[in-house]
Amino acid sequence: MRKILIFLSSFLLIGNLLFSQSANIEFTEYDLDNGLHVILHQDNTTPIVVISVLYHVGSKNEDPKRTGFAHFFEHLMFEGSKNIERGQIDKMINGAGGYLNAFTSKDQTYYFMQLPSNYLEMGLWMESERLLHAKINNEAVETQREVVKEERRQRLDNRPYGSVLEELYKRAYKEHPYRWQPIGSAQYIDQASLEEFMDFYKTFYVPQNATLTITGDIDVETSKALISKYFKDIPRGTSEIPRPTIVEPPLGEEVRDTVFDNIQLPGVIMGYRTPAQDTDDAYALNMLSTLLSGGESSRLYKKLVDEEEKALQVFAFPLSSEDPGVTLMFAIASQGTEAHDMEASINEEIKKVQDELIGEKEFQKLLNNVENDFVSSKGSLSGIAQALPEFHVFYGDANLINTELDRYRKITREDLQRVAKKYLNRDNRVVLYYLPKKKN
Repeated sequence: MRKILIFLSSFLLIGNLLFSQSANIEFTEYDLDNGLHVILHQDNTTPIVVISVLYHVGSKNEDPKRTGFAHFFEHLMFEGSKNIERGQIDKMINGAGGYLNAFTSKDQTYYFMQLPSNYLEMGLWMESERLLHAKINNEAVETQREVVKEERRQRLDNRPYGSVLEELYKRAYKEHPYRWQPIGSAQYIDQASLEEFMDFYKTFYVPQNATLTITGDIDVETSKALISKYFKDIPRGTSEIPRPTIVEPPLGEEVRDTVFDNIQLPGVIMGYRTPAQDTDDAYALNMLSTLLSGGESSRLYKKLVDEEEKALQVFAFPLSSEDPGVTLMFAIASQGTEAHDMEASINEEIKKVQDELIGEKEFQKLLNNVENDFVSSKGSLSGIAQALPEFHVFYGDANLINTELDRYRKITREDLQRVAKKYLNRDNRVVLYYLPKKKN
């Protein structure tokens, strides 16, 4: 993942202050004739703008023999363009007192830049350049091949527990493209030709596969004029955008395995197959995950860390995705604790939420936590700039940024118990023990 950390002045940091919890987030959205979807949110509180572009392409859109392409393009898009020299994107944003970042997931590739509002036009020009004619040549490709391979070594191969998601997903899925991670395979990236990269760009980096969002100190009509100036003449893509239609069959039985890693303390990883993120059951499972591990007062933390002292840390969180995904539970043992001891305690807490209805007081506390987390995540210009296009693309309704809490508020105590019984069962999970490699 590309990370460029450039500190803004304290004046610019005001842009990350929380907005009013009670105010609706007003926005304007429309389509250009070429298919580009545009979302504009005006907030003139501080002279800052955030420009984001969400491309509806992630690792699940890749050829199984060319994994890593979506993530590779996250890097390649910073190489420059026909009118931006190599290495100048970073310098231009830095020189304007802003910063930029990007990430790739299984379902999307997302780019954003935060700038003083008087640099709005420059930011839009840069994004139009990357969409229209990014620099895809041998020099750029060969440079990024090495960058991506080094990132894999640092993030996965040489980091303790770094391969957890890779090991989990390749056992949780046998047919669906979620079975590989966005980082992909260094082998496939090495084998890919320049023509293959160019074909990927022409297929997925097209207006009808992108959502442009601007939040902050803007005038809506002025912004529309600038967007028209820089984006309306970009031609619509001519290739069909491939969308996987594979439906992964049920696991049918518990999958168990052991992974030996360069670690000192054992870990237990559980992955439960769960529904797509836009379903009611997914919302209930999100809330259930907060009950189990949302902070130090959560059930798993209190049991494994505080009371039994079996674990140094324990997590439970949904890995939300456009297609049916996974809820992850991950515990790292305290000194002298065996992996099976941690697993037994986690199983006890899961059985408890299946067998016993959560109390009213605990349920209200849980709902308060969910509401606070929601407000915090949408409480900055950058948070809004990410939430609006994601709600549009993956849920078909950008206004969920204002109404999503209603979906949580409709969840009952009985719903939590029901989804625990339905999804958190043994024949629907992968269990991995991470153990230290044996010394020679």
